Amino acid sequence: MITKRNHPRRRQLADPAGTVSGTGAGALVGGEATRVAPAGPAAPVATGVPPGSRSAGELRDIQAAFNAARLGMAVVGRDGRVVSANHTLGAMLGTDPALLSDESAADLVDLGDDSRIWNAYLAVLRGRDEPLRCARCLKGPDGRPLWTEVTVAPLPESGRVLLSVADVSERRDLQARLRHLQMHDPVTRLPNRALFFERLTAALTPDPYDRGGTGRIGLCYLDLDGFKAINDTLGHRVGDELLRAVAQRLVQCADELGHGRRGGHLVARLGGDEFAVLVEDSTGTEQLAALAGSVLAALQRPFDLAGQRLSVSASIGVVERVAAGTTATGLVQAADTTLYWAKADGKARWTLFDPERNAHRMTRQALSSMLRPAVERGEFTLDYQPLVGLGDGALRGVEALVRWRHPQFGTLAPNRFIGVAEEDGSIVELGRWVLENACRQARRWQLDHPAAPPLFVSVNVAVRQVWDSDLVADVAGILKETGLPPELLQLELTESAVMGSAGRPLQALQALSDMGVAIAIDDFGTGYSNLAYLSRLPVSVLKLDGSFVRGFRDVEHPNPADETIVEALVQLAHRLGLTVTAECVESAEQAERLRNVGCDTGQGWLYSRPVPPEHIAALLNSVAGSAPGPTPGAAPGPGPSSDPGPGPGPHPGPGPSAGHGPGVDQRHGAPGSTSGPAPTPAPEG
Repeated sequence: MITKRNHPRRRQLADPAGTVSGTGAGALVGGEATRVAPAGPAAPVATGVPPGSRSAGELRDIQAAFNAARLGMAVVGRDGRVVSANHTLGAMLGTDPALLSDESAADLVDLGDDSRIWNAYLAVLRGRDEPLRCARCLKGPDGRPLWTEVTVAPLPESGRVLLSVADVSERRDLQARLRHLQMHDPVTRLPNRALFFERLTAALTPDPYDRGGTGRIGLCYLDLDGFKAINDTLGHRVGDELLRAVAQRLVQCADELGHGRRGGHLVARLGGDEFAVLVEDSTGTEQLAALAGSVLAALQRPFDLAGQRLSVSASIGVVERVAAGTTATGLVQAADTTLYWAKADGKARWTLFDPERNAHRMTRQALSSMLRPAVERGEFTLDYQPLVGLGDGALRGVEALVRWRHPQFGTLAPNRFIGVAEEDGSIVELGRWVLENACRQARRWQLDHPAAPPLFVSVNVAVRQVWDSDLVADVAGILKETGLPPELLQLELTESAVMGSAGRPLQALQALSDMGVAIAIDDFGTGYSNLAYLSRLPVSVLKLDGSFVRGFRDVEHPNPADETIVEALVQLAHRLGLTVTAECVESAEQAERLRNVGCDTGQGWLYSRPVPPEHIAALLNSVAGSAPGPTPGAAPGPGPSSDPGPGPGPHPGPGPSAGHGPGVDQRHGAPGSTSGPAPTPAPEG
């Protein structure tokens, strides 16, 4: 039996004339008043056809069709009450159709809970021709939800309306199953990327009625380390089993720590071996850190799959921030960037998003997009730092050091952009420009100062220049164009680049040496230090890294180990026919001790900082072939204690070869006191 709900606003419905009408228990059937029986067959259908226009047989056929229809139907009067209903509608509602007469149609199919549906329903009752269609969830006879599609349409010529109710539960269940398949990963059964972004977007959408949340959101974005190797060696079947096992442990970790509001945490597989754990209403970075630590510990336990024990680890990027103002794309991008940091930092760890580190990354990207046009616009210049003989103090050569005179950010030292240039390949174009201009300047000094001993120019070369360009042809062409003799050109490569040379790089170095160009190993002692290579590579100069030279600073408490190592390296180099240059020479005491152990040349603040080419020209004018003394062409550096530039030692970089290329100075004064700051975009979060 359907319990009638009393809605005050539905007790009286005004007809178009403004009067209240009602049928009570009676209904018009074929133009005659008929009393509805309290029980029994369905009430005769009200056709709304004028009396005498249909025969008794036609009326019986209409009544039979009405009762036999598989669609639940009811004729509703202008007052919103049921005039007659068929058997299907009674079965849907679990009652005799005759008992539905005089019931509120809106109550039967729940049209009053939504104000928009209610207003549209009233409009149809008042004569609007456009029918109402909506989906409603009713309570079926068995107590389970009954999803229906309700239509309320006017009946022509009668002023009444026809209520039809279609059972769409099966269709809705099918749609739900299809959506589940569409929104879940078939391997792990976890939500997929589409559902993840749907939930994330919803979590970031402000809810004016929700005052109990923290207003924050967190995300752990993780990637399995070495999963591709497992797939390639053991097959995709084992790989899929591993993914399923990983998914189970992730869900267990999230459930045990109770993350998410109302149990709404989300563990999703985003594709491949990438997973995400979304934490809504997070309480701070400590909560996300605890989750990331739990996940790492869970995944480091061995997996027993297909008769094999597998060990894997994961790298996790962690982001936690205020939800307001955060976009789904921005949050995932920040998490992905942080995941990359975790990979770069050594894998098997979690890393928290750092706005400053991200600003540095964005700066590198900005500089990368500006590098190639900057070469064409002539924004780069070269400074030169003297290389002085330790025995006689004579100026032997100069090292070319590139600077970027950025129109917006000021002067940028090479350690700001050389690593970026090596990554995006613009180092080849920039390196060719440095080589050409350095050779042209050295030739100009030679022509302008014939009385002075000719200076050699030393140019840094990145290993990518050897691989990605025809370095031998470039050098030969530049020497021919500028007229610089090959013996006045020295090319510097890092130890890690030279020691790993084989194939094309080794052939290129040999061809350059045969041409007469000197090859120097820069920062010797910081890389492989494979002494066996020295006898096989066409190397003529070793440049000792400043970390060795710094051990010669303290005169009162010298480091015997540093002095012993340097002396042994110098003796070995001399036995092999190589000369030795000491970098980062800051004091006369250092120079004296380096001279005593046999170093040939020195470079550093004691002699000069990197200076423009006209300073070198002025020096050549003043000496006119004589030894320049300790301060060639520039005021001697005051030393690191009073210098505004960087301290001694190599600039930080991602690896031995990073930051080494055309004009990368790793001696004192490399950035120089005029170096401007790199652009710093606003940090995220």
